[in-house]
Parts: sequence; structure tokens; C-alpha cells
Amino acid sequence: MNTTPQPDPKDRPARLTVGVVGAGRVGPVLAAALQLAGHRPVAVSGVSDASRRRAADLLPDVPLMTPAEVLQRAELVLLTVPDDALPGLVTGLAETGAVRPGQLIAHTSGRYGAKVLDPALRAGALPLALHPAMTFTGTAVDVQRLAGCSFGVTAPEELRLAAEALVIEMGGEPEWIAEDRRPLYHAALALGANHLVTLVAQSLELLRTAGVGAPDRMLGPLLGAALDNALRSGDAALTGPVARGDAGTVAAHIVELRAHAPQAVAGYVAMARATADRALDHGLLRPELAEDLLGVLADGNGGTERTDGTDGTEGDAR
Repeated sequence: MNTTPQPDPKDRPARLTVGVVGAGRVGPVLAAALQLAGHRPVAVSGVSDASRRRAADLLPDVPLMTPAEVLQRAELVLLTVPDDALPGLVTGLAETGAVRPGQLIAHTSGRYGAKVLDPALRAGALPLALHPAMTFTGTAVDVQRLAGCSFGVTAPEELRLAAEALVIEMGGEPEWIAEDRRPLYHAALALGANHLVTLVAQSLELLRTAGVGAPDRMLGPLLGAALDNALRSGDAALTGPVARGDAGTVAAHIVELRAHAPQAVAGYVAMARATADRALDHGLLRPELAEDLLGVLADGNGGTERTDGTDGTEGDAR
């Protein structure tokens, strides 16, 4: 058994002082993960009471400061603000002289690559885009969830190794995303994760309305299996009345949704049509069954046109 004492992470060379601008759910978590790797959080900015409490919980004894003061103290600055606020923040910090030459400036936006940091780059900073592909609670549990989490990484080629090293130190797995593909990359994640939450919440509400006492217990195994199957098999994992072409069942669903949850009808129809398209493309749904099914969906959505431009009354199943 090896009894050699392991070195303290704080004693590792090239440790960075870390600052966080925007103490939302992401920034303090990433700073806490970097602290475990031996880096030293030195300053954090936050405006709301919730962000201040979050910073205090995850980064105790790290002082709250203004964004300009955070940049003054830190060698690595994490800009963890909402996407729409990021360009203005970067421009403002650069114009006021807060950015220092040689300073690492990393943002966590999924939408933007490194180009949004150009004002900081012109001031001599080193720009990094490090987006964790994970939903955050803003609590200590997120630090553990970073283990194996993919990060969408974009940076100048000469900073690629530095960006990837920081991700690995946080426990993540770097995935290189080209600058011009960032919006598509982010759209893909939002489509899967954000819409999943909406779909699950709607399903829980409908099950409660149907009289199910523990809808979470009912959905848990079903959704877990569906997710696992989808990740393993893609479209081949499609099941249910749409993939089978059960137009009568789908029509009954729409009737019930109109009666009990009319706000869910449009989403149900849109997802059913997308499912039908994919099932057709992969040979899971027979064209002769798809005709009636797509007719029901067209009626359920107020007779709107199909995605292929047909009106739902002709024989074309697509």
C-alpha cells in the first residue's frame, strides 16, 4: 500500500487567482471546482441577495466586490452572466480599463464563442469560451456533477491547451466547438435539456389531473429507460402511438388535452409531427398509416400546413 503523502493541490505550480463576475448558479460552482484543483478564488461579484448567499455558501471567505475590482485581483476571470448581458459587460470592462494584459478571461455562455471577447482581447486579455453542458442548481452538488461533464470549448488555437486543461481540472471533458457553430451547438442543447424539463413538468401535471398519486414515481423509470434507449439507439428507440401510426389513439389524446390542458395541445401536436417525420424517415412508421395520423395532427393543430407543404388532405404521407 502506498503511504507516500499526496501533495496539497495548493502547492501545485502555476496556480491561478480566480475571480467570478456574476454569482448566478454557474460561476461559484466552477470557482469551487477550480479551488479543489488548487486554484485560489479571490473575489466574486453579485447583485441579488440570492447570488450573494450562493457565493457565501460555495466560496466562503471570498470577498464580494464590484466587477472592476474582481478583474483587478484575479488572473483568471469567469464571466458567468446571461447571454444577452455578456457583450455589453465585456465592452464595458474593456473600455473602463479593467482588463489587464495577459489576464485569462473566460465566459460560460453556450451561444457565444471567443469572438464576443474581442474587446478584452484588444486590451491584451486571453479569451476562452468554456460552456458546461449541464443544468445547475447553484449548490455544492453541482461540483460533483461536473465529473465527466462535457464542456463546449472555443478559443484561439494558441490557447486551446490552456482552455482544455482548465476544463479537465474542473473534472470536465473538453469538446472543441468551432466559433461559427456555437449557436447551433447551443440550440441543440436547449432543444434537448430545456424542452425536456417543460415536457416532464407537463406530464407530471397531466398525471396528477388523471388521479395518479405519485406521478414522479411513475415517470421516473419510464423516462429513465426512454433516455437511455434514445442515447444508445437514436431514432430506433421510438415507441408509442405516433411511431406505430395509431391515429385513433392520437386523436383521443388531443381531445383529452383540449378538455383538461388546452395549453399543452400545441406542444403535443408539434412533437407528434416531428416524431412522425423521424419515424417515417427511419422506416418505423408505414406510409399508409402515416396518412391518417398526419391528418389527425393537422386537424388537432387547427388545420395548419404540414412541414412538407401539403395541406393534410392529399395522399402524400409526408
